[in-house]
Amino acid sequence: MAPDFVIFGAAGDLTSRYLMPALVHVIKAGHLDPDVAILGVSRQDWTTDRFREHIADRLKEHAANADPETVADLLGRLDYRQADVTDRAALSSIFDQVKGPAISYLALPPSLFIPTVETLADLDLPEGSRIVVEKPFGTDLDSARRLNRLLHDSFDENAVFRVDHFLMKQTIQNVLGLRFANRIFEMLWNRDHIERVEITWDETVALEDRASYYDRSGALRDMIQNHLLQLLTLVGMEPPISVNARDLRDRKVDVLRAVRRYDPDEVERLTRRARYTAGQVGETTLPDYAAEDGVDPDRRTETFAQVTFHIDNWRWSGVPFVVRTGKAMAADRHEIVIHFRPVPHLAFAQAPPPPNVFRFHLNPDRMALGVNINGPGDPFDLEHIELKTDCCRQELPAYARLLIDVLEGDTMLSIRDDEAEESWRIVEPILHAWSEGRVPLREYPAGSTGPDLS
Repeated sequence: MAPDFVIFGAAGDLTSRYLMPALVHVIKAGHLDPDVAILGVSRQDWTTDRFREHIADRLKEHAANADPETVADLLGRLDYRQADVTDRAALSSIFDQVKGPAISYLALPPSLFIPTVETLADLDLPEGSRIVVEKPFGTDLDSARRLNRLLHDSFDENAVFRVDHFLMKQTIQNVLGLRFANRIFEMLWNRDHIERVEITWDETVALEDRASYYDRSGALRDMIQNHLLQLLTLVGMEPPISVNARDLRDRKVDVLRAVRRYDPDEVERLTRRARYTAGQVGETTLPDYAAEDGVDPDRRTETFAQVTFHIDNWRWSGVPFVVRTGKAMAADRHEIVIHFRPVPHLAFAQAPPPPNVFRFHLNPDRMALGVNINGPGDPFDLEHIELKTDCCRQELPAYARLLIDVLEGDTMLSIRDDEAEESWRIVEPILHAWSEGRVPLREYPAGSTGPDLS
């Protein structure tokens, strides 16, 4: 029997902006059994009809080109119950109406993960039920461990989906194909040939009505602890035996275990933080971050974070992995950049050309390799060019592919319990040092390329 969906936080932005449009794609692609129902749960005092109207309105905004018949199919599956996620009696009544196994999707603020899982742990959920937890998985190492223990009280690990939609992006998965299906790259993928790695996620967007969450999180927790460390594992991992769930996640955890946990002096030297001030991003004028609605200036939350990580193993010893992210930047820049070492000797009588650089552009999906060739005119004058290719366009968006994996019980790209804990082990000392003021909170104008990092 195909499991039904129970979406906690059904009235929130995540549900209407991402989950419902993704479900439209899943239905259209034929991946949702006709008998699967979708039950929304939230504290809003709504009826099922009101919930359907809300979703229909938001789909016009976030899935404007969707097939009307598919949208009608989705809306016809929707049901709604008002409930507090910490109310055991209310949740018990909800699951009494679910026939067979259920997928509980926690589209909730992170502060509600633990109380919701505690409530679910008290219920006798149907065999075969699964649970989906969005990032961030906990707020620190202790909370991640506690959440893992609670999840294991009610679910097998293979029924727990700690999801990161970044891993569903086509270009991210192309990292694996490029590395492990091409001998020429994997032979060079080590400290002998690579000088440094840069992973960047700069955004022109600012808070987008997320101040209540973001101001309690900041760039380090919101992006680096989960999304960008996941990208680091794919770049840095050893070749897996296969790409099944166990083998792939074993190798990712190996990388995280090798990432150095910094002492306070290393945090001062190898990390930077900043927040934006008033400025212009395109045609949008932004105030100081500290003056944004819903922001508490005394929290000193960063909107820009950069960490130079070191992976202490044979393959990567001495190679810096520079990971950065910022909001309200001059341009969107989403990429993984591999900087190869320069040639050991240049026979040409000219200034050294740029070293080879391989770029994974993550949005739009594109790859580019910078190489040096003989230029026009004098054959011994070198010219630097880029060999580029656009990656195949994904048939389904990342969230749709995520939901299909959950429906099929495929945990390959879900984050395992020890992965989540290792990520917090790495980030936690940085958070502590920042909270103590050991790294100054710099500033950069909105619409700029970021802070002065000298």
